[in-house]
Amino acid sequence: MKNLDLNLLPHLQVLLELRNITRAAERLQLSQPATSAAMARLRRHFDDELLVRNGRTYELTPFAQSLVPLVDEAMLHIQRATRVRSGFDPATSEREFVIAASDYAAALIVGPLRGILGEEAPGVAVDFVPTSGIQGQMADYSKMDLLVGPTGYSLQGTSRQLFRDSFVAVADAANPLLRQPRLSLADLATVPHAVGYFGEGISTPADKLFESRGIQRRVAAVVAGFLSLPLLVEGTDLVALVPGMLAGRAQRGAKIAVLRFADDAEASLVEAMYWHPSQAEDPASVWLRSVVQRSCARLHELFPAKAHPLTIHAADTT
Repeated sequence: MKNLDLNLLPHLQVLLELRNITRAAERLQLSQPATSAAMARLRRHFDDELLVRNGRTYELTPFAQSLVPLVDEAMLHIQRATRVRSGFDPATSEREFVIAASDYAAALIVGPLRGILGEEAPGVAVDFVPTSGIQGQMADYSKMDLLVGPTGYSLQGTSRQLFRDSFVAVADAANPLLRQPRLSLADLATVPHAVGYFGEGISTPADKLFESRGIQRRVAAVVAGFLSLPLLVEGTDLVALVPGMLAGRAQRGAKIAVLRFADDAEASLVEAMYWHPSQAEDPASVWLRSVVQRSCARLHELFPAKAHPLTIHAADTT
């Protein structure tokens, strides 16, 4: 069997990801006949169909499924090899970086990061992409330069802690809950909640706060991520648990109250940045990590939350 033409690797990666020749052609900016021809060459090389029809869609063959991590890893090393330079000058560079981050992390980081880019690297572009569909495996780094995500969820790669945030409860400023003289986790669980969803089987520190005490919340609304929760509770009887700095950011434009938890009921979130070990000494990657680290250094100063006098305790204090 002849060696595979390395020019076909990008085609193979996109075809394995999208499982559709038409969509792959659009992603690759090629004509559909050209993409079909590449697919035919790949099938001949591997002596496998790679994609098989199942009703109106296509599925990967078992062999193609086994190729996915291998192709992603190969593309990662090729991209790293072509990008590495003996030096990197941010002031003159026109490099485009990709950072995968949750809506919460991106909402906090983008502002200060853009400020640093404006001063140090006006020609550099940093694109933020969502973490949905990213498992935090080594092969995922073929699609990004850096991943910003929470610790404690088995994300792979070399990491460095960025910041810590504590969860708070947010409610409409006129919510009757705020008129109670005391408030416990059990009291909080009796009112309707809006919660963020991050994938099947994934529990946030806020979820675990109630789960660890055997308390079940009244979930009335579920949304993707944390970002929309503070605005969702405004003008309703809903409450939501969100990271404190996100609540502070939302307070600028929303009429919401922020309730802190007492020490006996605190839930914290630690965000870190993750990267492939092969990027450890790459000057451009080292600079990017420095920019992200500096962007996070002042987050608590930039997004302070004005807390309501009512504090939530683990148990009723009466």
